[in-house]
Amino acid sequence: MKFDIEALAQLARIELGHKEKERLSGDLVNILKYVEQIDELKTDAIEPTSHVLAIENVFREDEIREDSVSARKVLDVLPDSSKDGSFFRVPKVIEGIE
Repeated sequence: MKFDIEALAQLARIELGHKEKERLSGDLVNILKYVEQIDELKTDAIEPTSHVLAIENVFREDEIREDSVSARKVLDVLPDSSKDGSFFRVPKVIEGIE
């Protein structure tokens, strides 16, 4: 089990002392025992769920309203450096992508 803790620490990019490894090793054993208990449950008759509550999409439909402003009106008031034809020009936010 000590090897597992060392491998997990390496994956997480953290350094652990000997006492921490011993403590976490015990914790990992307890977690795995609990998972084994859960595996023993009979769940064949239980329908799979993605959420415990029956929820539906709470977003509204996109619709043009009287108080909507067209992209063209917004582009018309932007300085040239902020637009590219019929598109908004925004600063690059992801490094290393050309």
